[in-house]
Amino acid sequence: MNKLDTSYDETLRVHTLRELNILDTAPEDRFDRLTRLAKRMFNVPIALVSLIDSDRQWFKSSIGLPVSQTARSVSFCGHAILQNEAFVVPDASLDPRFATNPLVLGEPHIRFYAGQPLKLGNGIVLGTLCIIDSVPRSFSDEDREALRDLAKIVENELIAIHMAVEDELTGLPNRRGFLHQAQKTISLCYRLGKPAALIFFDLTRFKQINDQYGHDEGDRALKTFGRLLDNLTRESDTSARLAGDEFVLLMNDASAEAAKECVARLEKGVRDYNEHSGKPYDIRFNEGIVELDLQTDHSVQLLLKLADAMMYQQKRKRMD
Repeated sequence: MNKLDTSYDETLRVHTLRELNILDTAPEDRFDRLTRLAKRMFNVPIALVSLIDSDRQWFKSSIGLPVSQTARSVSFCGHAILQNEAFVVPDASLDPRFATNPLVLGEPHIRFYAGQPLKLGNGIVLGTLCIIDSVPRSFSDEDREALRDLAKIVENELIAIHMAVEDELTGLPNRRGFLHQAQKTISLCYRLGKPAALIFFDLTRFKQINDQYGHDEGDRALKTFGRLLDNLTRESDTSARLAGDEFVLLMNDASAEAAKECVARLEKGVRDYNEHSGKPYDIRFNEGIVELDLQTDHSVQLLLKLADAMMYQQKRKRMD
């Protein structure tokens, strides 16, 4: 088999997919309806909504295939996400890229494959809507158009999920998206005995920016702070805008000391921005840090409450 090309921004693609919080979720009829329709329309035994993770393809909807995932290294969809249009293999047994693929040599004995890339509004490809047959077949321009139309409906469902967990202004996860992802991270930390630290941020005098310079300028300040915060976020961390001028960062496998170092880097980034922005105001923030107690079962909501309280303590000290 030929090695898959991942020369595009794979880190961003996988990060975007995982922020959807859709991987390993239960089947949903809104996706199953579309794969059932694709199966009937094209008279194929298998139709899938396949999402391509870093090392696997996971099926949000699987009609005719009795597994929920396969290795990405043997996936046809891993090739399809590199295309702008449908990726079609008329006979996999005659295609040097797939002739020795275990999914061709063994079950489900793939011969025909057609996969339409699934994109978010920002153009990032998350996976495919694909159809599979165990016999070779052709695929007309009309067939391609029909598959593209069905894939567009799947994309709309993915975009709806994306918008439900993303803050529209900053592009960071919103409160709902953060709570979902952070609970997974904390559960993993408990299971592996790894530390974690949560930092709660509150912008200082943000209301004055809105009142004196207008809400458009306030929005720019929020987007700037969100960008500066996100630039410090490792792939394993989760940053978010909770509401208004409140932000949060959950650092996986990190102590309170590591969180303080992160805050120091953010302070420097904010100072540099203030010095060179030319804005008539400065962006400033207060923060509260809480380290995960591995001996006590804490929910994300409780950690947020504790970090919020720590932030207010610091805020009062700075006002004294």
